[in-house]
Amino acid sequence: MKHYSLKITSIYLLFGAALFTSSCKKNSDAKANTTEAAENNAFAEASFNDVTTLVDQSGASGTVTFGSQRIQLRDGQIETLGTIGSICATVTVDTVANPHTITIDFGNSNCLCLDERYRRGKIKASFTGRFRDAGTVSSITFENYYVNDNKISGTKKITNQGLNQSGNQVYKVEVNGEIVKANNGGTVTWVSTRYREWKAGAGTPLNILDDVYAITGEASGTNANGSSYTIAATQELIRKMNCRWFESGKLELTQTGIPKITLDYGSTGCDALATVTILGVAYPIVLQ
Repeated sequence: MKHYSLKITSIYLLFGAALFTSSCKKNSDAKANTTEAAENNAFAEASFNDVTTLVDQSGASGTVTFGSQRIQLRDGQIETLGTIGSICATVTVDTVANPHTITIDFGNSNCLCLDERYRRGKIKASFTGRFRDAGTVSSITFENYYVNDNKISGTKKITNQGLNQSGNQVYKVEVNGEIVKANNGGTVTWVSTRYREWKAGAGTPLNILDDVYAITGEASGTNANGSSYTIAATQELIRKMNCRWFESGKLELTQTGIPKITLDYGSTGCDALATVTILGVAYPIVLQ
């Protein structure tokens, strides 16, 4: 069977736990709830984007260990980019069926993957045509799929909306997901609509590291305690896939009863520096 490239890269929303520090005294419950919302959004974003990367690699190469590159970070640590899968996964690509299908099976027992996460269960994808063709719809579902014993379920839909006025492909990415946290950590939900403009790298489909994406849209979710939140990109996020952080863009987190938080990735290029603003006061932070 012929392999079709389903090239989409994982985009991580780096909105983590240590968003800000302040000498002012704040309500501890409110601060904890804000942190929980940010953590849950980041975890959901990462989980559902990882899934797309796995499907992308499977469509391009028939494996989930494709496209790795090792880089040395400024602190001397070595990081592997572009590979999150494992040789224990079985990939089946069927381009005879209509729509075409991809199944990634990690088995029934936890499998240690190259990103040092344990996975088990199946990721199932279907696609109506070539990923690069306008109008193609790719849909992803799950069958008893777990990451580090967190159960991931729901749907992800990717629609190729064709070229924009700049001649770049734009994809609409819709997620309606649920995560049952490990160790009785409760259930969280996450709904997201993103628009991803493929600004650079489209001419090298087997190399994700030269890709540049501009991301807009918003997400909403519920925490385990039932509280809800929204996160919106108020300035498009720019991500070069050879960098582990967003290089620019702004996000805004809103939650009832808690001050609005703005995260600004700045304009200083590939670095971990960002700024968080709350109640009109800006705090410099270092992203993890």
